[in-house]
Amino acid sequence: MKQAVTFGEIMLRLKSPHHERFFQSPLLEATFGGGEANVAASLCNFGIPAKFVSVLPDNDIGDACTGELRRFGVDTGAIIRKDGRLGIYFLETGSNQRASNVIYDRENSLISQVKPGDVNWREVFKDANWFHITGITPSLSRSAADASIEAVRTANEMGLTVSCDLNYRAKLWKYGKTAPEVMCGLFKYVHVGIANEEDCQKSLGIKSDESVTKGELDTSAYEALSRQVMSEFPNLKYLAITLRESRSANINNWAACLNDGGNFYLSRKYELTDIVDRVGGGDSFGAGLIYGLSAYDSPQKALEFAVAASCLKHTIMGDINRVKVSEVEKLMGGDGSGRVQR
Repeated sequence: MKQAVTFGEIMLRLKSPHHERFFQSPLLEATFGGGEANVAASLCNFGIPAKFVSVLPDNDIGDACTGELRRFGVDTGAIIRKDGRLGIYFLETGSNQRASNVIYDRENSLISQVKPGDVNWREVFKDANWFHITGITPSLSRSAADASIEAVRTANEMGLTVSCDLNYRAKLWKYGKTAPEVMCGLFKYVHVGIANEEDCQKSLGIKSDESVTKGELDTSAYEALSRQVMSEFPNLKYLAITLRESRSANINNWAACLNDGGNFYLSRKYELTDIVDRVGGGDSFGAGLIYGLSAYDSPQKALEFAVAASCLKHTIMGDINRVKVSEVEKLMGGDGSGRVQR
């Protein structure tokens, strides 16, 4: 089986314990996480070899980070190590009507300084058939955006399938380019797009009448939105849009839809009534979709796998989805009782 390659930032995650406010107690839980790294780890859990490309500090923190990735089986051989800093994000987990809060401390992180030519993409891609990136990496700096476009262009030239989770982050686009100015150029090299409604609007400049804040979703509007995106980016073979109905910080409904250019598929809806950690939920969906499209002939089944994988991620603390294919397929089959397995 050929490799999947992902490219982006991994950060030190510092989280207040349980549902505490920041520094309510003098503790922060330290783990690692980042969109593309989370996808690579999930793919390894699903049995797909994955390589993560990034730039990390050549110190004990960088060693701990690469060690954590290797524990999941991720190939870290293409990670560049040099002097500099690892980005950090602080997480306060919300509860009920109090939303979660993320504070970034990632300015001038090493990955934001990456530029075209730093990575030998032809060497990196030589044993791969899939490349995954998110809209976070090009949002970090102009040079990181240029390096991202270099990567997707090379992947196209070498015949890889390219997937991109748009992942719009308003706090990150600060270097003088708007998200649509960059992402529309990158997205023309993408074959499998992943988004929510806000991503389509803010990253691609494609408007929709649907509100992402009202808590209820009209799937017909998403069918029209997916068709509009695919008409503007004819390179796309699939566009998946996640559908989250947010009742509170703890209670969401979770589903997704998929357009393959000819048919529109809608997944089963899951009621998430006791969310443990929703950070990384989109990444777990992305990894599930990559696996599903690689493993199944049915786009509907691929979509159901992605949604079920992400549903399970909401039960797991930390950025990374720690589930196996058999667990996801069991939930897809209707077994969501939570009964003790003996």
